[in-house]
Amino acid sequence: MKGNPIRGSGYFLRGLAMLPQPGIRSFVVVPLLINILLFSGAIWLLASQFGGWIDYLMNAWLPDWQWLDFLRYILWPLFALLVLVLVYYGFSIVANFIAAPFNGFLAEKVERQLRGDPLGNEGWGEVVKMIPRALHREVAKLLYYLPRVLFLLILSFIPLINLAMPVIWFLFGAWMMAIQYCDYPMDNNRVSFADMKGLLKSHRFTAVGFGSLVQFGMLVPLLNLIIMPAAVVGATIYWVEEYAGDNGGERMINAGGEIVRR
Repeated sequence: MKGNPIRGSGYFLRGLAMLPQPGIRSFVVVPLLINILLFSGAIWLLASQFGGWIDYLMNAWLPDWQWLDFLRYILWPLFALLVLVLVYYGFSIVANFIAAPFNGFLAEKVERQLRGDPLGNEGWGEVVKMIPRALHREVAKLLYYLPRVLFLLILSFIPLINLAMPVIWFLFGAWMMAIQYCDYPMDNNRVSFADMKGLLKSHRFTAVGFGSLVQFGMLVPLLNLIIMPAAVVGATIYWVEEYAGDNGGERMINAGGEIVRR
């Protein structure tokens, strides 16, 4: 696998640093508000329902036999992980669907600023035009994601294999974060979903480095509220510097797996 995880992480940090810039910050407000509202809801839901959900799963999966009580101590961490994953990714999916047109709009403005193009005054009409295409791409990402997360959930219940699952979950999450956010600038440039995955796979270490830091940021209170716009900006920098042509053209992957200018 090719790439540089340090360079990938750097794209996210540069995106974070770019958020306060005058030409960018006005386009950050809506994704930021969506993130704050939805993840505040997720925290409230977990705080109020977490114990009840765990008890329900334990009672549903284990017979009421005293001699099986020891299994509760073994299965509790797995059920807790299952609840956290389902709530976290469930709210992430909803947030991404709602924010998709705004994230695409933000990625376009960042790319134009990076290229030195005037930002213009297209306004909300441009966001509305993006909605059908943005939602179509979110569906494509969801169809890519769901079979894989279900497979990993099954593996999480297999003895011995489940010992390696924290690392596998993290790497999978990092890969999905790269796909989620790099898709916005690539979709704006009419790169198909399949070609977008191919571009990221061609330098997978860079993509995983980018997605890993996004994941770490999501675990930090307050910082996780601005992760979405920061990741969109960072992914746009990533696209422009790694894959986009000097004059706005695109570099695509040919049949041999090489990146070529189209």
